Amino acid sequence: MDQIILQMLNGLDKGSAYALIALGLTLIFGTLGVVNFAHGALFMIGSFCAVTLQKLLSLSVITVDPTKTDFLGNPAKIKTPYVEAWFGPEMGAAIIDWSVPLAILFAIPIMLFIGWAMERGLIKHFYKRPHADQILVTFGLAIVLQEVIKQFYGANPIPTPAPDMFRGSFDFGQLLGFSANKIIYPYWRIIYFMFSMVIIAGVFSFLRFTTFGMVVRAGMADRETVGLLGINIDKRFTIMFGVAAAVAGLAGVMYTPINSPNYHMGMDFLVLSFVVVVVGGMGSLPGAVLAGFLLGILESFASMNEIKSVLPGIDQIIIYLVAIIILLTRPRGLMGKKGVMEE
Repeated sequence: MDQIILQMLNGLDKGSAYALIALGLTLIFGTLGVVNFAHGALFMIGSFCAVTLQKLLSLSVITVDPTKTDFLGNPAKIKTPYVEAWFGPEMGAAIIDWSVPLAILFAIPIMLFIGWAMERGLIKHFYKRPHADQILVTFGLAIVLQEVIKQFYGANPIPTPAPDMFRGSFDFGQLLGFSANKIIYPYWRIIYFMFSMVIIAGVFSFLRFTTFGMVVRAGMADRETVGLLGINIDKRFTIMFGVAAAVAGLAGVMYTPINSPNYHMGMDFLVLSFVVVVVGGMGSLPGAVLAGFLLGILESFASMNEIKSVLPGIDQIIIYLVAIIILLTRPRGLMGKKGVMEE
């Protein structure tokens, strides 16, 4: 039982990342009809927003303390972060320690701007082009962004820890009332799952309960009719592109303590996320979320040693096997709609 619960938790953790990225992909496809292969790069940029903020908060001023000496007998040079000099040692240290959660506020305007710039500067020129053209140009953009990050941050992963109070693990079994079974699980992975639930609920609530969201959903269903009503649906779709970029960026920000940011992490998630979108059904937001968690859980269980001893390498291909089976039985995916990408 403890192994089953542990693998379920691991699956929800992986599924959270898959679902958030796939949700943004589906928002872009559902509103603009664009297959955006640069979406994984937005996840990567979000991660490096957290890295950048941590580096900015760690910038230090060097002072000389004549009361202390180094090993050569010279007055000691002491590095004091600017935030500690401005806000005091305790408050400054706390700000640096909480750099990852604070990066959420830092990343939102950056990701909104990047999404707007991508849509206005490049994507809008490919609305009426074949999907193959969209894939090629956005994939090329992803490679460019990846190399830019590599140039500025290097090729090695950059550790970005969670706040001190959320490091380590706790006994999840005790929380569930299993006195005999210990289920040790990291704090931050639980936080990431809860964070993803808040973001997913926020996106669905925005689309369902706000006037802006209702117009967007109407435009997704019938763009021409909404335009004839005098509504600038293109402007709203541009905003939704920015929102989708922000969702991917926030997923990347909170994922940094789990997987140290590196320049190719966007590509690592991109293919899996597109499989999630296809399995859930192109253009279906609930389908993207459902498929994300489903495939995350299946991948987690497939990584168990008991299963890999019987089926070696199954953890590497389980997602693609499930995708093949689902698409053979349901060509539109789990919750896909008729007519989407069927022309």
